[in-house]
Amino acid sequence: MKMRQALQTVAFRSIYIIAYALSLLPMAFLYAMASFTFFLVYYMIGYRKAVVIQNIARSFPDKRYGEIHAIVKKFYTCFVNYFAEIIKSISVSEKILDRRIEFENLELIDGHINAGRNVIACLGHCGNWEMLNFMPYKIQHDMYTVYKPLRSGVMNRLMVKLRSRFNMKLIPDNAVTRHLLTKKLNPAVYLFLSDQCPRTQDEKYRFTFLNQETYLFSGMEKLARKSRTAVVYLHITQLSRGSYKIICVPICSKAESVNEGEIAQKYIHLLTENIRQEPYGWLWTHKRWKR
Repeated sequence: MKMRQALQTVAFRSIYIIAYALSLLPMAFLYAMASFTFFLVYYMIGYRKAVVIQNIARSFPDKRYGEIHAIVKKFYTCFVNYFAEIIKSISVSEKILDRRIEFENLELIDGHINAGRNVIACLGHCGNWEMLNFMPYKIQHDMYTVYKPLRSGVMNRLMVKLRSRFNMKLIPDNAVTRHLLTKKLNPAVYLFLSDQCPRTQDEKYRFTFLNQETYLFSGMEKLARKSRTAVVYLHITQLSRGSYKIICVPICSKAESVNEGEIAQKYIHLLTENIRQEPYGWLWTHKRWKR
């Protein structure tokens, strides 16, 4: 066991050193690498291309073939650029990120926290969602992100390292309920990515999403109601390459006071608006409607 842990530590440090060294390269060079990766992924390998085309075509049945093709191509362009930006974020200064990431309506979160309520901030895989790791730098409150631990101990450790650079705290998905219900100290913000496909299908959480019948994770809403939190949506758009705007949109101020399914319905509505505004920005490679 000790030998295995030692080997994992060596592997983690080696990978992190390489990633950090890459992050010191000029952004123009990293984008050039991304462009080359785009050529490989889009033209040569066709990484999940059939899935992306099918997802977009079904989600926007009113669009013509040329429009679908343009969205698909721009999606892959953004997709590879996100990785270049994530690498750069390993070492880039707070001042540069502060110029690149614009937050709007953060006072909404401040108001809930100052009133003594925890806040669940939900979002989908829109834009470069990993840039939200910078958000704790902009607010004066504790912030946690809920994540699913990776099977690889080395890669999981690397992910935690990268996401916690600006004091983001990570909570495994199987521990968040206990944490939120038992935490008696200062209120905090809890970040939920809530657009994955659930393993179990709850008929109460079946909605029409992008013109398709969709089952939504019920856990986020049920936890919000049980823990009596406020809920906000984080609307992410790309202002230009490497620059993003994140708007805090209210969903409810007291989750326990709304009807069951109402939070999920509002979330689906806001996520749909987000995707329709920038259809190339959502993570189309996952099989959202596989069940």
